[in-house]
Amino acid sequence: MSYDCTFLTDVLGDEQVSFGDSDRSSHAADWGGQEAGLGVTPDAVVYPESTDDVAAVLAAAYERGVPVTPYAAGTSLEGNAVPAFKGISLDLTRMNDVLNVRPDDFQIDVQPGVMGTKVDEAVERHGMFFPPMPSSANISTVGGMIVNDASGQKTVKYGEVGDWVLELEVVTAEGEVMTCGSKAIKTSAGYNLKDLIIGSEGTLGVVTRATLQLEGLPQEIRGGRALFPTLDDAAEAVFDAVRSGVDVAKIELIDEVSGMMANEYLGLGLPDAAMIFVEFHRDHGIEQEIEFFETIVESHDAIEFEIADEGEMDQLWKARTELAFALQSYDPDLKPLHPGDITVPISKLPEIIRYAKALGEEHDLLVPCFGHAGDGNVHYSVMVDTDDEAQLEAGEELYDAVVKKAIEMGGTATGEHGIGMGKRQYLELEHGEVGVEMMRRVKRAFDPKDILNPGKVFPETMEEGGRVRLADDD
Repeated sequence: MSYDCTFLTDVLGDEQVSFGDSDRSSHAADWGGQEAGLGVTPDAVVYPESTDDVAAVLAAAYERGVPVTPYAAGTSLEGNAVPAFKGISLDLTRMNDVLNVRPDDFQIDVQPGVMGTKVDEAVERHGMFFPPMPSSANISTVGGMIVNDASGQKTVKYGEVGDWVLELEVVTAEGEVMTCGSKAIKTSAGYNLKDLIIGSEGTLGVVTRATLQLEGLPQEIRGGRALFPTLDDAAEAVFDAVRSGVDVAKIELIDEVSGMMANEYLGLGLPDAAMIFVEFHRDHGIEQEIEFFETIVESHDAIEFEIADEGEMDQLWKARTELAFALQSYDPDLKPLHPGDITVPISKLPEIIRYAKALGEEHDLLVPCFGHAGDGNVHYSVMVDTDDEAQLEAGEELYDAVVKKAIEMGGTATGEHGIGMGKRQYLELEHGEVGVEMMRRVKRAFDPKDILNPGKVFPETMEEGGRVRLADDD
């Protein structure tokens, strides 16, 4: 169903509204949506430049019952940012200013379209940084990170992005502006609406300003890599290191298959072995922490352990940082099926990896496993020939089985990518009927007409043919 969006030219300037095929097509997919065939082409794209612009668009759309899908960098992986029901794509990339830095308070105010790297650039001269920044910071926006409750390689030490958000300015579905949270380091005044917005994937409101907490740059940063004879040895070493309280800022794992693909892509000359990548952030005592970690990896039969100087860490880490490209280019006949993103309690990390690899062997499929192992977050890819129906079916079954196993272990279907359209079928399995119904009630309270990013998160919106609303149509 298409919507008449001509009213937008009365709301914003002509240069802020596009009905052109090129703009509309480019907003019909994000990274994950494009691969999985999720999403439809919006009827219009708008480019607000202020909170007032966002409020005006939402008020007008709400009055007419027109769906609005917030969009920014388009790097989400579960179809989070693409329209499920046409309407308006609300592109926030022109709202990309750093508004204020308050070094005395260790805080920064930014608009939602600011790229992550711009935050660290703005505060570096003050000796500060934004600790939970995902590794995709150069291609993703702060607003996207907040509404997906993103995390990344440094989560094991610093937590998720949402843990560092103090205050949000949010425009509601009806076009009203509210402030959630506080610039104070803590508050217990009323319901915590800020944490409802964090991770809501644009279904409850549109973030137009964020106040983020900062931290002083560590005086010392050292990183390294350990190689192991088996994946099991590497996974057990990660668990042991975290359990033993080693103060790591990053601890990443890649399996033998991923190592082999990275070697072929980068020509690193490494053995095709399971590897752990580690980074330490300390103001003092970094050598003792490295020695502590070394004793642990040696107890798990590490083949090799090396620590690089700060200037050499990028080279040492290449096998991990460029792994996504290595997977894509490994074999022209094989493509990663879906971006796996399960997280389990850290004690279950070795078991879930063994489970995924065993399924791969059973179905004769390559299943590279890697990820932010320090917090139990495993990314896995099922490599399939997309022209082979039997492989596609087996790959889908494998992908589904690993997600369900993670939930069974007390984990989650998604550690950082969100539900979007790609994982709606797992929401009730993870949270139960009552939990999901409470989420629906929150959605209805914030958005009675269900205009904000409809078709996302909730399992019933997977139905084919026509729009499925969470609220009654007026």
